[in-house]
Amino acid sequence: MEVTPKSLRLHIALLGRVNAGKSSFLNLVTGQDVSITSEIAGTTTDVVEKAQELLPIGPVVWLDTAGLDDNTELGEQRRQKTKRTLDKADVAVLVCDGDKFGSPEQEIIKECETRSIPIIKVYNKADTTQTKADGLHVNSLDKSSRDQVLNELKAELLKIVPEDFIKAPALLGDLVPPQSTVILITPIDKEAPKGRLIMPQVQAIRDALDYDNIVLVVKENQYEQALKSLKNKPDLVVCDSQVVDFMVTKTPADIKCTTFSILFARLKGDLLKQAEGAKMIAKLGDGDKVLIAEACTHHAIEDDIGKVKIPNLLKKKTGKNLQIDFCAGCMFPNNLDEYKLVVQCGGCTQNRREILSRIQKCETAKVAITNYGICISELKGVLDRVMEPFKTEK
Repeated sequence: MEVTPKSLRLHIALLGRVNAGKSSFLNLVTGQDVSITSEIAGTTTDVVEKAQELLPIGPVVWLDTAGLDDNTELGEQRRQKTKRTLDKADVAVLVCDGDKFGSPEQEIIKECETRSIPIIKVYNKADTTQTKADGLHVNSLDKSSRDQVLNELKAELLKIVPEDFIKAPALLGDLVPPQSTVILITPIDKEAPKGRLIMPQVQAIRDALDYDNIVLVVKENQYEQALKSLKNKPDLVVCDSQVVDFMVTKTPADIKCTTFSILFARLKGDLLKQAEGAKMIAKLGDGDKVLIAEACTHHAIEDDIGKVKIPNLLKKKTGKNLQIDFCAGCMFPNNLDEYKLVVQCGGCTQNRREILSRIQKCETAKVAITNYGICISELKGVLDRVMEPFKTEK
């Protein structure tokens, strides 16, 4: 990977009423004409995303949204999409139209407080208004002010950015001491991208190297030979979920082992809650509804893990006539209370807040949630084994 994945960037949502200058502010801080700007109300009709390196904060992605007071024919749909954007926002920037501060701004603040999203207030059009309210006072059309605005913005971000972003959690490096040997079992199948590894595998390699560990990458048919060739036993083995039963069978009991998807359940969400959610599998009955939630919108192949493998394993394990639904991308249904179980993918393309938001929504709806790797490990009877590396976590 040559750039930081979007899922690992700080997500900053630009919010405000129609024509407050959100897009102009984005263009100013990025130094580019990212969004179309116009005096015509409702110019931004869909969420515009822009990645930026904002040192010393680090990699961020801006989410430029439609105005919450949009009263056009499609206004309600735009408002709902803006609110869905908050599911993945780590920080919100409220752009005010000069000194206007009324119900649209109060609604945004209330929504952010409900979701525990820190918020920065930006009063735009400062060249024509004279408000003394707390926040940044800017003229987004004054390109010469960019350095000053960026410095003030970064200072505010450093005060409120979540601690787990400034000090990013480890993917696997904290599970073993430095100089440990880590084996990654990476099957090359129909779903593997041509000429490269999938994102979780690449991130695992980088994380292990960041923690000064030795990484050995093998296919499943090379694993036994790799074990024999090592003078000392590896300290950790990580595999793709589809070969988890093979890994457990071939790995000595005194060697820690887990899956990429389980590592991501810890990195992106709440590992213990999702492991607890897997217990619902044994309680499923005829007619119960299960939701498979995939973050990607990739074209499913013949033996797709979410569309084919997990549904087949669930039906075989339970012996029940289950109703299985699917959702993909940023869409997450509002009727969660109709389901007994949600099986979320590893979330490698989603940020931590979005996964935690989904977990919270399921908890509110009193529906169990797990993830692909945990689910497959439970279905194959090896969940306890692959959870051993995390047994000290609470």
